[in-house]
Amino acid sequence: MKENFEKSLALVLQHEGGYVHHALDPGGRTNLGVTQRVWEEYVGHPVDETEMRSLTRKMVAPLYKKNYWDVVCGDVLPAGSDYLLFDFAVNAGASRAVKTAQKSLGINADGALGPITTQALLTAKDFIRVFSAAKETFYRGLTNFPTFGKGWLNRVEEAKKTAEGMLT
Repeated sequence: MKENFEKSLALVLQHEGGYVHHALDPGGRTNLGVTQRVWEEYVGHPVDETEMRSLTRKMVAPLYKKNYWDVVCGDVLPAGSDYLLFDFAVNAGASRAVKTAQKSLGINADGALGPITTQALLTAKDFIRVFSAAKETFYRGLTNFPTFGKGWLNRVEEAKKTAEGMLT
């Protein structure tokens, strides 16, 4: 739903936190959930640690809208599903989020959220539970699960509960 972007962004940023540069995180320098590589692609030039540390919500919001919310068609998805797909897109990549959703819906997982996927999401009865279970399976399969797994699983559960609350 179009009106859910700001709320969904605030929820994602709560999970993503501030500046981190963890040796075992393949994303490298990250601030507000934006990796240095993604930020450099977005702004069109190399950036350093100082610039990464200086990112603000206002600066990254347009990137989140363009690179994640719009890619998962958040404006047209049902409340709850929009947030779940957006959150997973931010954390695991937009294409992976869409493919995981498509597999959860039992449709061709081509990574493009078109009319067939949108219609399936609009009529899905148990999407939040099934998609959340698929996200958990994905995270458990990652080699750095022992390091980050507890946080990922907490995020899956919190996002699931939040999405369910958006249905009412």
